Amino acid sequence: MSSAAIATVVKMMEFLPVDVQEKVAEHLREYIDDLQDEIQWNESFQRTEQNLIAAAKRAKQEIAEGQATVMDYDQL
Repeated sequence: MSSAAIATVVKMMEFLPVDVQEKVAEHLREYIDDLQDEIQWNESFQRTEQNLIAAAKRAKQEIAEGQATVMDYDQL
């Protein structure tokens, strides 16, 4: 599936020296990988957002009721 944006990038790259094309392609691969990771993170967060909100509310309630215990890093 091609779009005008992809066609534009390809046209721009065609006029670059081969070694520069390879560098651009590597940067694009890394950038696309980062975008895919971000999309996956956002989807995961949306699936668990309500659980996180509920856990935060419980924690705040426990703190307010004096039932919370202080934990240090080694206890986690």
